[in-house]
Amino acid sequence: MLEIFSRDKIKFYLSDPNTLTLARVAAVPVIVVLLLFPNRPCTFLAALLFSAASITDYLDGFFARRQGLTSEFGKIMDPLADKLLSSLTLIMLSGHGWIPAWVVCVIIGRELSVTGLRNAVSQKGKDASASWLGKYKTGFQIAAIIPLLFHYPYFGIQLHAIGMVMLWAALILTVWSGIDYMIRYTKILRS
Repeated sequence: MLEIFSRDKIKFYLSDPNTLTLARVAAVPVIVVLLLFPNRPCTFLAALLFSAASITDYLDGFFARRQGLTSEFGKIMDPLADKLLSSLTLIMLSGHGWIPAWVVCVIIGRELSVTGLRNAVSQKGKDASASWLGKYKTGFQIAAIIPLLFHYPYFGIQLHAIGMVMLWAALILTVWSGIDYMIRYTKILRS
C-alpha cells in the first residue's frame, strides 16, 4: 500500500499527461454534485476544484510536449475532458439561473460542431490542432466560470458580476473562433 504513495510514484502521477487528463474527468462529477447545493461552502469548493482541474489542462499539454508523451488516448481524451469540465459546469450554473441558458447553448453547440469538424479533418490526416483563437476562447471561458462558481460576494467584491463580464467576452471569442474553425476546416475538407 505504501508503494502506491511513494515519492517517485506521486511525482510520476503528477507529471503523467494521461493521469492529469483523467483527474480532470474525475473532477467533473464532484463539481456537479457540489453544485447541486448552491450554498456558499459548496460553490466555494466547486470553484477551487474547477480551478485545480483547469490547471491540469495546461499541465498535461506541457508535460506531453516536454516529455514526448503524446498518445492517441491523450489526443482524444484531453479535448473531451476540457469540454466535459466546462460544459457540465456551465449547465449547472444555468440550472441555478446564474447565467443565461442561451449562452450555454451557443457555447456547447460551438464545442460540438468544432469537435465534429476536427475529427473529420484529422481522419483525412490533416492538422486539426487548436488555433490561438481557440486557446484564448478556452482561457476566457475558464476565467468566466471561476468567479461565476464563487458566485457570492467575497470581501465586498461582486464575483458574479466579474464572471458575467468575462462570460460575454468568452461568448464573443467562442462564436469568432467557431466561425474561424468552420471556414478553415471546410476548406480542408473540400480540398
